[in-house]
Amino acid sequence: MTQEQIKQLEKELWDAADSLRANSKLTAAEYKDPVLGLVLLRFAQNKYEEAKPVVEAAIPNGPRGKRAATKEDYLAVGAIMLPQEAQYEYLAALPESNNIAEAINGAMKQIEAEYPDLEGNLPKNYQEFEADLLRDLIRVFNKDAVKKATGDVFGRIYEYFLMKFSMQGAGAQEGGEFFTPPSLVQLIVNFIRPDHGIIHDPACGSGGMFVQTGYFIKDHTNKSINEAIKCYGTEQKTNNTKLAKINLAIHGIEGKIIEANSFYSDPHHLFEKCDFVMANPPFNVNKVDKGREFVKEDQRLPFGLPKSDNANYMWMQYFYSYLNPTGRAGFVMASSATDAGHSEKLIRHQLIESEVVDCIVSVSNNFFYTRSLPCHLWFYDKGKRPENKRKILMLDARNVYRKVSTTINDFSEDQLEGLTAIMQLYRGEMPSVRADNTWFHERFPDGKYRDIEGLCKIVTVEQVAANDHSLTPGRYVGVPLAQDEDFDYQARLLKIQEELDALNGEAIALSKVIAGNLKELI
Repeated sequence: MTQEQIKQLEKELWDAADSLRANSKLTAAEYKDPVLGLVLLRFAQNKYEEAKPVVEAAIPNGPRGKRAATKEDYLAVGAIMLPQEAQYEYLAALPESNNIAEAINGAMKQIEAEYPDLEGNLPKNYQEFEADLLRDLIRVFNKDAVKKATGDVFGRIYEYFLMKFSMQGAGAQEGGEFFTPPSLVQLIVNFIRPDHGIIHDPACGSGGMFVQTGYFIKDHTNKSINEAIKCYGTEQKTNNTKLAKINLAIHGIEGKIIEANSFYSDPHHLFEKCDFVMANPPFNVNKVDKGREFVKEDQRLPFGLPKSDNANYMWMQYFYSYLNPTGRAGFVMASSATDAGHSEKLIRHQLIESEVVDCIVSVSNNFFYTRSLPCHLWFYDKGKRPENKRKILMLDARNVYRKVSTTINDFSEDQLEGLTAIMQLYRGEMPSVRADNTWFHERFPDGKYRDIEGLCKIVTVEQVAANDHSLTPGRYVGVPLAQDEDFDYQARLLKIQEELDALNGEAIALSKVIAGNLKELI
């Protein structure tokens, strides 16, 4: 199935499922988990059908012929041995006289029994749905195109549904907090290149960082995902933890996801052990109890506990502390953090002097689905090449985006590839960029790095120190001088002059009225 066909299938399935919700009494939040559960159920059936011939071919002939396949045989090829009552085809064929909600709840329980990583994480509240709605939903995911979809396709469908629910603000108090936009995740993965070892996300949401890492490994290595990496995630919210476990299962990624609060625990004990750290932590968290013994003695805070009621600089130290001597980190952070003062500035000074800060990227408004604020992407690298030890790449990408809608922006494929190529050039690597990528080649015609006003500049630690240890790229890259050729500057200036003249006339008239009134009073 081509990418275009996958996109079309995603859209068709979402439109059908969302139309059913729109005609029901359910909110997006009530609808989200049961629908994602049906996607998993359909996926499990497809994986089971794919695995059947492989499993049967691998069972050796014995004196009495081939033995029966076991659960372990299916797990060995990344599939679940589904009992008949848990098979999607069985549910789709149930007569209308049967209790469909009870049957789906039973299927979920049986899958949890067969797949321990999902135990207690699948939705089992289908009795809250109307029977007709459930049957219609089952039909949506039982089309021929869906039956033929492979595991990779289902992974993308699941992610697409997560994204669409996030855009509706489903299941999160702030809206969409379980899902980091694909553009930002992909840029982080492209920049740090997580192709081996231990991967950690201490604020993992629905596990999107791990999923994108899986795609990166498939595209850039000859290893299987689970051979190349070990994934460890921590997530505070119960529902998000369940989403992450299902997401990893859908993508065939083995990982350990623990429900815990990263401020008050370090459940995976990965201090200085990680090859890669990726995260989109909650911004500007206040009310962290800094009086707790665990917080006061936390080895993950080597540069000190920030005094402000804001946890941004706690997260930034966690990411630093988890890295091994050659580890890399990429994470999303509130824009205010690059210039934060007082105790946070002192911590930032130490981070900069540690020579671990590798790159800062400014991102424009509207990349997140339910909030419009801009953000920054920070990148650490404890294994910088010697010539870059005292350097930082500043990238101002606030004018680099594609408008998806009036309220949502993302990076186009060319822009993602181009920004990644700038990072590669900074590192002294050969950029992987297509010949027809005009975004990149217009800016770097000879394929070599150069500072570009308004876009990128390599600065030294000393230059940053001279700028009050600010890590805001706009302070260094300057403002581009290019004019918008489609904009009529002369006409606009004339219009502004007319408006100014009118306002001045009104001001003079008002002044005369006030003066006259004062005379009468006197």
